[in-house]
Amino acid sequence: MSHRHFIKAGQGGDRQVFEYAVLRVVPRIERGECINAGVLVYCRAQAFVGARTHLDEARLLALDPRADVTGVRAALRAVEGVCSGGEAAGQAAGDDAGRRFRWLIAPRSTVVQPGPVHTGLTADPAAETDRLLDLLVR
Repeated sequence: MSHRHFIKAGQGGDRQVFEYAVLRVVPRIERGECINAGVLVYCRAQAFVGARTHLDEARLLALDPRADVTGVRAALRAVEGVCSGGEAAGQAAGDDAGRRFRWLIAPRSTVVQPGPVHTGLTADPAAETDRLLDLLVR
């Protein structure tokens, strides 16, 4: 599948490569069903790592009426905290943007999981994070 439609034209042609992954909520690991609940974006050239999340509680509860909505929201907030750095990043606070992104996209068997990493070009990684959230999650 081609991801060309994710490449965004920048102003002035100063586009840079970025990587992104969708954050998925898998309420029952054994069933493998999931909903998209956020995006992670990393742009090495700008030392940018960011996350935006949006949890559709009704969709989550349709997959699993006993889903821990509070726990999922906390996990999504934690991802945003690691991206923002500083005190909110916990042990990852001293890591650069690339290390924080790589840690967040590492495969894991938890309720909140990263999807595969894709690439694109952008002039504004923060705006790209918002655009991808609207395109892939909402």
